[in-house]
Amino acid sequence: MKVAFVGLGVMGFPMAGHLAKAGHEVAVFNRSPAKAQRWVQSHGGRACATVAEAAEGAEIVFLCVGDDDDVRGVVSQAAPAMAAGAILVDHTTTSAKVARELAVLLEQNGRFFIDAPVSGGQAGAENGQLTVMCGGDRAAYGRAEPVIMAYAKAVRLMGGPGAGQLTKMVNQIAIAGLVQGLAEGMHFAKRAGLDPLEVYEAISKGAAQSWQMDNRWKTMAQGKFDFGFAVDWMRKDLGLVLDEAASNGAQLDVTALVDGFYEEVQAMGGRRWDTSSLVARLERP
Repeated sequence: MKVAFVGLGVMGFPMAGHLAKAGHEVAVFNRSPAKAQRWVQSHGGRACATVAEAAEGAEIVFLCVGDDDDVRGVVSQAAPAMAAGAILVDHTTTSAKVARELAVLLEQNGRFFIDAPVSGGQAGAENGQLTVMCGGDRAAYGRAEPVIMAYAKAVRLMGGPGAGQLTKMVNQIAIAGLVQGLAEGMHFAKRAGLDPLEVYEAISKGAAQSWQMDNRWKTMAQGKFDFGFAVDWMRKDLGLVLDEAASNGAQLDVTALVDGFYEEVQAMGGRRWDTSSLVARLERP
């Protein structure tokens, strides 16, 4: 299939690579042209000077950029160049509001918008093991799903436009509380004189087990916080969550509390630390 990928960051670079490996004809665009050239050197395909050039005639345009305004900007450039009936799949984590807005805009122009935020981090992108939560037109989703599977282990349509973003918000709510629980457990274990690694061996096969425990407990114990999803990004996501909760009436006491804890981590110089750095806040001198 003729596709385009816009945004070759830590997630987009390997995701676009999996599309190329699956045999698709891939055109790429990145705001830093050198990164697009590096991608072409690694995967083939074609680096483009503009979003419109990458999207020209594409059956599916994928994007993974920064925030709502970035997505609006990309869509405004990509939509006129896309093939009639083409699909734009947005892997950026955004508000549900912008997903609904852009779905209407593209539908008015004979094209389709799928909001498709992902979970699994940089490692999931590199290994083709992402979880993708989608919202949008069912028929368009059906055409996009087998292509998305090039870098995913699970893809699910959650409902109409915005449903994918709302599901990603649930994901971030759950992670925020879980990582704070791990941080407090780690902190308590150390204060109690226990060996954190022995604690992990004792509890990691029981009810406390989680992906976060299996992948972050040992690095948390070592005070290493350079493993993927950054605090700045998590705060952006939690801001979207809390804005949505303010409009739908959801009571998110723990989420709001943890968002404040991440603000403290930012003030400690941890803006680019990964989300498990909540434990560093508890271990301040």
